[in-house]
Amino acid sequence: MMLFKISRKLLTAMAAGICCWSMTAHAAAPAVTVLSAGAVSDVMSKLATEFHDQTGRSITLSVGTVGALTDRIAAGESADIVIVTSQAMAELVKQGKVAPDSVVEVGRVGVGVAIREGDPVPDISTTESFKQTLLAAQSLVYADPAKGASSGIYFATVLDRLGIAAAVKDKSILLPGGFVVELVAQGKAEIGIHQITEILPVKGVVLAGPLPPELQKVTTYSAGIMTAAADPGSAGEFLRFVTSKDAAPSFTAAGFGRF
Repeated sequence: MMLFKISRKLLTAMAAGICCWSMTAHAAAPAVTVLSAGAVSDVMSKLATEFHDQTGRSITLSVGTVGALTDRIAAGESADIVIVTSQAMAELVKQGKVAPDSVVEVGRVGVGVAIREGDPVPDISTTESFKQTLLAAQSLVYADPAKGASSGIYFATVLDRLGIAAAVKDKSILLPGGFVVELVAQGKAEIGIHQITEILPVKGVVLAGPLPPELQKVTTYSAGIMTAAADPGSAGEFLRFVTSKDAAPSFTAAGFGRF
């Protein structure tokens, strides 16, 4: 009988030890690292918090323009997950940087026009009205194409297409990336052009609307697990989380699909 009691105590202690070891190991697990394009960063930050709350696993998010991220990867940087445009993702897969069977689409986003909250909403419903709005504006801000910003690269082609690139050059402010329409909120630029998902989170600005349909560019963003990922298992778990039905409302609220 005494032997049974001792064995039971030992089993209890062992069980407690195993439990404690598991919790410690889980808590000590390194964060899942994610390289994310700016257009996806706001929703990914929100979902990373929810993922941590549900699983205890942390997500470390590093944000940059698509061009900057691909340059960093080319220079040897790695992470568990990378989120870029589908076009850039295809190139990363071709280079052997991302596992092809891990690639998933996370959302599509269009380009929009931002104005300061409280300002009159300009007419941007047609190509001609949008052109006249840009010409009449005192200043405008957009992401610098030279820094690899997807929306900036595209908007530069729109200005050329409208034939007003030279006319707006001196009143244009180019920023390397991030939430460039913050300058609109600060009153330093009258109009901002950016991905809709990088307009909606900025306080002090409102979305005047998407570019006119004939000028619109919808960009698809994809996520994939890098071949040099330190923790591909946890990376896959996070990707399943962000592409689940439960995550869909977060993408809608962030501006994906609003074009």
